[in-house]
Amino acid sequence: MLIPKGALVVSCQARADNPLHGPIFMSAMARAAAAGGAQGFRANGAEDVAAIRAISTLPIIGISKVWDDRFPVYITPDFDSASRIAAAGADIIALDATPRPRNGEPVDRLIARIRNELKREVFADVSTLEEGKAASAHGASYIATTLSGYTDETAATKADGPDLDLLSALVAAVSTPVIAEGRFDTPDLVAAAFERGAHAVVVGTAITNPREITKKFVHATQRRAV
Repeated sequence: MLIPKGALVVSCQARADNPLHGPIFMSAMARAAAAGGAQGFRANGAEDVAAIRAISTLPIIGISKVWDDRFPVYITPDFDSASRIAAAGADIIALDATPRPRNGEPVDRLIARIRNELKREVFADVSTLEEGKAASAHGASYIATTLSGYTDETAATKADGPDLDLLSALVAAVSTPVIAEGRFDTPDLVAAAFERGAHAVVVGTAITNPREITKKFVHATQRRAV
């Protein structure tokens, strides 16, 4: 088990339109997160994964976002994308484990190939209890609530904050370690996740995206001014 129980994992990602986009900035972000006590990272793309691996021995959850307008699944949709981030130094490969259409292998086959051919643990991003149970049965090493609120079926829950109910349901239903991820933007919510039985919690924007953090403060200021 690479991710320790009770760990805070920091997602170090920045899209192309973000001023912090790029491996230099993400490796610095990871270094800062580790100094603050993070016990692992989530990173996108071979370049960022390699840059973080160069400065840390902490576990890296690697993803490869492959955008294709024909398919809703873009988080590590196929074996080739998984292979690239494994070669770059990712210890764990995260993938979209929903049953939605993808340009790649079915989830069960992809999980098996990552474990058997790449010798990596698999971090299954799900949006529902049934998806989590299926990913566990397919051999995923971790089940994460990452996609709750980001699929058509669960979109209505996004405004309600983290899906703590899904977290509790998964903890009760599977023996696989359950990771809380998605909209955990305060220490109190992280604490609530651990109280619900989370093995670990992944936090991204609230720690590593100063642009969005600034927007949140500015929005609150403007509302108060009115």
